[in-house]
Amino acid sequence: MLIAPHGGELIERIATGKEREELLSRDYPQLEISYERAKDVVNIAKGLYSPLTGFLNKRELQSVLDEGRLSSGLPWTIPVVLDIDGQDRERLISSDGVFLTYQGRKVAFMEIESIYSWDKEEFALKVYRTNDRAHPGVARTYAMKDYLVGGDILLLDGIEEPFPEFNLSPKETRVLFESMGWEKVVGFQTRNVPHIGHEYVQKAALTVVDGLFINPVIGKKKKGDFRDEVILQAYKALIKNYYPKDRVVLSILPMEMRYAGPREAIHHAIIRKNFGCTHFIVGRDHAGVGNYYGPYEAHEIFKDFPDLGIQPIFFRSFFYCKKCNSVANDKTCPHPEEDHVNFSGTKIRGLLQKGEKPPELLMRPEVAEVILSYENPFVE
Repeated sequence: MLIAPHGGELIERIATGKEREELLSRDYPQLEISYERAKDVVNIAKGLYSPLTGFLNKRELQSVLDEGRLSSGLPWTIPVVLDIDGQDRERLISSDGVFLTYQGRKVAFMEIESIYSWDKEEFALKVYRTNDRAHPGVARTYAMKDYLVGGDILLLDGIEEPFPEFNLSPKETRVLFESMGWEKVVGFQTRNVPHIGHEYVQKAALTVVDGLFINPVIGKKKKGDFRDEVILQAYKALIKNYYPKDRVVLSILPMEMRYAGPREAIHHAIIRKNFGCTHFIVGRDHAGVGNYYGPYEAHEIFKDFPDLGIQPIFFRSFFYCKKCNSVANDKTCPHPEEDHVNFSGTKIRGLLQKGEKPPELLMRPEVAEVILSYENPFVE
């Protein structure tokens, strides 16, 4: 039997045909939302963010900021909020509901529970532990509008989602895992193409579970990250050539990266729990950016959430040891640093940018060939 979703129930906030027809017949105001917020709406509706049923109200936001938990006590570390400006506030303040539109199409109905002001500096400091606007998450926070609106949502119409063949909902992954006979599943978070070190981590974790769920984040990223289609095609090549066919599922997570370091590591684990994962790989500087977080703070934060309900698997820095003739880490290798070849993302990117294949001890040749088949594999 698979692990229960976070909070015990997989949320599904999708209007039935009758509900949809009835709601669309009503004269509610409309609010145009961004693509990223539209994806949040879909993720709430399909249960990726279980137990959330909508955007956070003021009480829940404060609880998440202060405690890393919802007011019920359930762990939740990243606020999922919807921002509006003063003009929209005046339009919506007297209404009990609103149609959320994307590109003019009504994608969801939202019950307006509350509209409230918020402190962007407090939000930044508590979520990102910095108010430095050079941090991409902080910059995004200060660019948001001055009010937040909270309330439950009901999905009326989907948005055009990326890579539909790789876009499985938690309901679908749970059916798939059960059909494959998996009870223990390890989730792997990524926003990069795979190198040998990633393969080492995944296979090491796979030895103690039934299946591996590779779940790359697809969405807004920072300049220099690999493009989404490159990541997916690179993983397809790796899985085809180096993994047993009945042990790996590749599916996307359509969500923007926050780069919130330790808090985002907990958030990523919760989402994978909703997909049906019992274990979650947490690497060095998970979801970090720049030098804002210590290399293993994303490991340490799990001590604060013993009730999370998913088992983290921690990996330290790893490298290729020329003496061991294998990937190793400081727990398994006795040899000095001069025998080590580090899996430097900067070095690998540099080689690929020059049109060169990284050495095979750093990256599988099939993976490198896929990346080099793109004129520009990086986000500009």
